[in-house]
Amino acid sequence: MNQNNLDAFPGWQGRLQLIYGYARGKTQAIEHRGTAPLKVQRSFYPESVAICHNTILHTAGGVVGGDRLNIDIDLQPRSRAVITTAAAAKIYGSNGALASEQIVQNVGENACLEWLPQETIIFDGALFDRHLQVNLAATASWLGWEIDRFGRTARGERFNHGVWRSATEVYRQGIPVWIDRQLLYGDDQIDLPNILAGYPIVGTLAWIGATSLEPDALLASKNLVIKARSLFDGEPSKIGVTRLTEGILCRYRGDSTTEVRRWFTAVWHLLRHFYLDSPPIHLRVWQ
Repeated sequence: MNQNNLDAFPGWQGRLQLIYGYARGKTQAIEHRGTAPLKVQRSFYPESVAICHNTILHTAGGVVGGDRLNIDIDLQPRSRAVITTAAAAKIYGSNGALASEQIVQNVGENACLEWLPQETIIFDGALFDRHLQVNLAATASWLGWEIDRFGRTARGERFNHGVWRSATEVYRQGIPVWIDRQLLYGDDQIDLPNILAGYPIVGTLAWIGATSLEPDALLASKNLVIKARSLFDGEPSKIGVTRLTEGILCRYRGDSTTEVRRWFTAVWHLLRHFYLDSPPIHLRVWQ
């Protein structure tokens, strides 16, 4: 989709900027600015004042062709934030224009960002491009996940038409640590065993640990990989777990949002002990 096509179908040009600072043992959102349809709810501290929780809202209810959303998140040194979304994101069938979401996350020294959005529902006919870039300082850590459902399966809808692109790029001090690009066309090929095998949901969880924690040493015995696999109580063929250079990667391909979220949450709890030495709590907004 070229720029002329984008301009022919003007949509929401939403932007959200969040900046976190740390002082006297507390992380705070010291600056937040947003333009419709993006806004952020009031900060809260269900764990401790050291970890700031925020929920992002999309007030328009869904994304249509031509919408361009930009989210910029900056964590200053030693700050810790957990960010989720208020509800599942909906990407509606397109009128011929591409919808895009561009996210940049900068995580400072000894800071930690946990990016835990709720699922994204890709409607039949959607044209959607999502790009996430994470820039880590030398001692920063990051955990993020994405859960995507193709078609409104509760209504019997399949993703038969459209295009979905997703790219995640994680850099540490400007050097690539993990680059993940995915592309899916809505057609009969989604039934192929090496694509979706007929399943409507894919999920990816990645943890990139701080270099000071020597993640390669932690993962050398494969204990984390083995434990992460054991936390899944469904069909083993639905998941995959592997080591990254500085962390761990979990994949899901299945048919249940509840199943993948339960597994991802359990893995999050497992990994929390390594990078924060603190168990998380269940986020109320997910209820």
